[in-house]
Amino acid sequence: MKRKIDQKLVQWKKNRSRRPLLVRGARQVGKTYSVTQLGKRQFANCVTVNFEERPELARCFDTLIVDEILERIAVLTDSDIRPGETLLFLDEIQECPSAIIALRYFYEKLPELHVIGAGSLVEMAFKSDKFRMPVGRISSLFMEPLSFAEFLEAIGRGKLKGYLEQIEMETGVDPIYRPELELALRKYLMVGGMPGIVAAYVKNGPPEEIKLMQTDILQTYQVDFAKYASTAKHKYLKDVFQTAPRLIGNQCKYVHINPHVQARALKEALSLLTEARCLYQVFHSAGQGVPLESQIDPQKFKLLFIDVGLMQRALGLDAAIMLEEDLMTVNRGSVMEQFVGQQLLTAMDPFEERRIHFWAREKKSSQAEVDYLTTYRGMVFPIEVKSGKSGTLKSMHLFLKEHSGTPLGIRFSMNELSWYDRILSIPLYLAEYWQRFAEMVL
Repeated sequence: MKRKIDQKLVQWKKNRSRRPLLVRGARQVGKTYSVTQLGKRQFANCVTVNFEERPELARCFDTLIVDEILERIAVLTDSDIRPGETLLFLDEIQECPSAIIALRYFYEKLPELHVIGAGSLVEMAFKSDKFRMPVGRISSLFMEPLSFAEFLEAIGRGKLKGYLEQIEMETGVDPIYRPELELALRKYLMVGGMPGIVAAYVKNGPPEEIKLMQTDILQTYQVDFAKYASTAKHKYLKDVFQTAPRLIGNQCKYVHINPHVQARALKEALSLLTEARCLYQVFHSAGQGVPLESQIDPQKFKLLFIDVGLMQRALGLDAAIMLEEDLMTVNRGSVMEQFVGQQLLTAMDPFEERRIHFWAREKKSSQAEVDYLTTYRGMVFPIEVKSGKSGTLKSMHLFLKEHSGTPLGIRFSMNELSWYDRILSIPLYLAEYWQRFAEMVL
C-alpha cells in the first residue's frame, strides 16, 4: 500500500545530518508497515525490536552505552547490525521509555546508524515522571490515516488519482469523471483511511466485516488507554473519546462531554488524546496573520476524530447511507467537516506538528463562523465546508472584509472548480490538493 510518507522516510534515510527518527501516530495508521518497507527497499538488512512481542528485549536498554545496547540486540535477535547498511527499528517503543531516551546516545555516539522508533500512544510514555525527552537529538515524523488520494491508489484507481494531480483551473474536472469521483468519495467516507480496513475492503470484505473491524479498532484504543492511565484517568479518557464523534463540527465545551465531571479532569484527558493523535483540538484563532497559534483562545475549540470511517462507526451510522446518490443526508455536515479536516492535516509537512484552527465572531447582532483557518507560504486561508452544492458564504465574506491581508477564501463543496470574487471553490474530492490550486490563482 503506497503512502506519501514513504518518500519522506527515504528523504530522512539519505539526509547526512539526520537524527534518530520517532514515527508518531495513532494505532493502526500504518507506521510499522511503512518503516518495514523502508528497511526492505533501502537497506541491506532491517533489525526489528518489537517491545510488545518480545518485552524481554527492553532489558537491552538497562544501559545507555550504545555498544552494549547493540551487542545485546544482535545476540538476542541473532542479527548483524552494520552502521550505514542496517536499519534498527524499535517498534512499539512506548513500551520501553528508556529506548526513547537512548535515541539521544545513538545520535551522539553512532550517528551513522539509521535508527527509527515507532509506537502508539508514545505521548503517554512521555508523561512518566522518570522520562526525559531527548530534545534536539531526535526528529519526529507524524503519520495519519490514508488520505483520499492514497485511498484511490489502494483500491486500484491509480489512474484516477493521477488525473486529479494534473487538473488545471482553466479546464476544471472533466464531467465524465465526476460520477466516479463522487462514488469513490462516498466509499472513502464509509471505509475511512485505516490501512487494515482499506485492505479488507479491497479484498471485497462485506460491509458487516468492515463495521466489525472499525468497532475492533475503537475498542482497541480504549483498551490501550487502560495500559497508561489510572482507573480514574482511564474513565475520563474513555468519556472524551466516546463523546468526541458527535461533537464534530460544533464548538465544544467540557460540559458537553460529561456534565458530572470537573472540567479540569476532562481537559487533561482531552490534551492527552490530542497529543496521542487520537483526537485533534481545533482552537479558535483571531486569524490576524501567522502564526495562528499565537492568537488562539484556548477556551474555544472544536474537535476532529482520528478518522472519518471510525467516526461514523462510533456514531452508529449505517454504511449503506454513504453509497446513496444524494450526499445530503443526516449528519452530512459534520461528516464532511471531519473529512476536510483530515485532508488539510495530510497536506501539511509530516515533520512538523500539524494544527488547524477556526474563526468565529459572537456579537449578538452579527454572529459568524468560518469552519477552518490554515496557513500556507506565510498566509492565512479561511475555509468553509458545504456538504452539498448550496450554501451561503456570509461568514467567509465577513472574514475577508475584516482581514485585508488574506488573499482568498476557500470553499469545499460538490460545486465545480472555480475562482470568483476572491473565493476559490474546490470539489471535496480535491481537498488535499488545495495548496496547488491556491498557487494557481495567487
